[in-house]
Amino acid sequence: MASIPAKLALEDGTVFSGRGFGAQGETSGEVVFNTSMTGYQEVLTDPSYTGQIVTMTYPLIGNYGINDEDRESKLPQVDGFIVRECTRIPSNFRSHQTLDGYLAEHGILGLEGIDTRALVRRIRVRGAMRGVLSTIDLNDQSLVRKALDCPSIVGRDLARTVMPPQASAWKDGFNSPFITQVLTRSKRPHRVVALDFGMKWNIPRCLVEMGCEVTGVPGSTSAKDILALDPDGVFVSNGPGDPEPLGYAVDTIRQLLGKKPIFGICLGHQLLGLAFGAKTFKLKFGHRGANQPVLNQKTGKVEITTQNHGFAVDPTTLPADVEVTHINLNDNTLEGMRHMRYPVFSVQYHPEASAGPHDSTYLFEEFRKMME
Repeated sequence: MASIPAKLALEDGTVFSGRGFGAQGETSGEVVFNTSMTGYQEVLTDPSYTGQIVTMTYPLIGNYGINDEDRESKLPQVDGFIVRECTRIPSNFRSHQTLDGYLAEHGILGLEGIDTRALVRRIRVRGAMRGVLSTIDLNDQSLVRKALDCPSIVGRDLARTVMPPQASAWKDGFNSPFITQVLTRSKRPHRVVALDFGMKWNIPRCLVEMGCEVTGVPGSTSAKDILALDPDGVFVSNGPGDPEPLGYAVDTIRQLLGKKPIFGICLGHQLLGLAFGAKTFKLKFGHRGANQPVLNQKTGKVEITTQNHGFAVDPTTLPADVEVTHINLNDNTLEGMRHMRYPVFSVQYHPEASAGPHDSTYLFEEFRKMME
C-alpha cells in the first residue's frame, strides 16, 4: 500500500507529520485522547465523539479488525482518528473488514506514524486543542492558521447533529435469560422513554435486559410529549459537546422532575445538573478511556469505568437536596449524584460499556426498581 503523507497541526503551532490511512482530504476538530487498550470500534461509533479528532494512546490499533456487532451507532462519528500504528492484517474470527478500509468507506481521515505519546503529553500540559488533519495541505503555516480558525467546541449544540429525527421503539437486547426472569416477576415491562442526544446502542440494550420497553425520542422532545407517552421512567442519554447550549433540554428535564423516575448518563448527567441549578465547566483534557477509577461513596467500593466527556458538573454549585454519590479518584471530579426528594439519579461515566466488566450494572437495576 502506498504511503500517503499527512499532517496534524494544533492551534498552539505544533505540527506532527506522519502517514495517512482511511480516507484522504482534510478535517478539523478538537484533538483529544483515549487511554483504552481495546474498544476502538466503540470509540469510532460513539456519537459523543462528534466534533473531535481522537488519538488512541495504545500503540497498535486495528489488530482485531471491524465487525457488525460492536458498533454504538450506525456510522463512525469521529472527525478524525490518530494512532501510532494501524494494523493492516487483522486477526479475529468476527472481523469482516480492516480499520483502514472501514475509515476509507465512511470518509474518515486517519493518521499514523507520529509520536502519539508526545501528542498526548502536549494535550495533558496545554489541554485539548483545536486541530486540523490533512493529506492535501502539507504547509505547516497554512494548517496552523486553519486550526486557529476552527470553531471551539464550547458553546455549540453538537447534540442537534446526532439526535434522531423522530421517535422509534428499540427492540434489540442481549438474548440472555435475565430478561425472562425479570418479566416473570412483573406484570408487564417497564416503559422507558429515552431522551436521545446521541445515545450509544448498548444503553437501550441494557434497559431491555432489565425488562424495559424502550422508546427513543429526539432530545428536543417537549415534556408534554414525553408524558403523553405515559412512561414509567425517563432516561437522559449521553451525547457530544457542551451541555450549556442545550437550554431546551434543561427546561424539559425541569418540567419532568418529580413526575417520573429519571436516570441520566454522561451528557444526561450534566443536563440534570443544570436542571438542578448547578453549573458545568470544561475539563482541561477530559476523561476518555476504559480504565477510570470511580469511588461509590455509599458503598466504599471502587468501580473501574469507561468514560468519554470533556465537561463536568461543579459539585460546589449543587443545591442542598442533591447529594454526591460518586467521585473520580484521578481528579476528584463529580461522577454521580442523586436527588434526595425526587426519584432522580445520574452518573458521569458509562455503566453500559462494561469496563469492570460488571462493576456498574447495578445502576440499571436501581432504575428498574425505582420504576416499580
